[in-house]
Amino acid sequence: NGVYEGEERQWLRWYDAADNWIPTKDEKTQRAEQRAKRAEQQITQERQRAEQLAAKLRALGIDPDQL
Repeated sequence: NGVYEGEERQWLRWYDAADNWIPTKDEKTQRAEQRAKRAEQQITQERQRAEQLAAKLRALGIDPDQL
């Protein structure tokens, strides 16, 4: 049971030869969007970490831009 293309009802699911279900186009899109969001979050975290490390170096009198 579920909603697909705006209709709520009982649906058949397709499976491959290895018994893995095959996602719909919408599910593939949703997964890709989730992966992109996680990647953006990771980039933001890494950027913040780099800024924190640069600030620590500056506090020690080291210019990180000259390394």
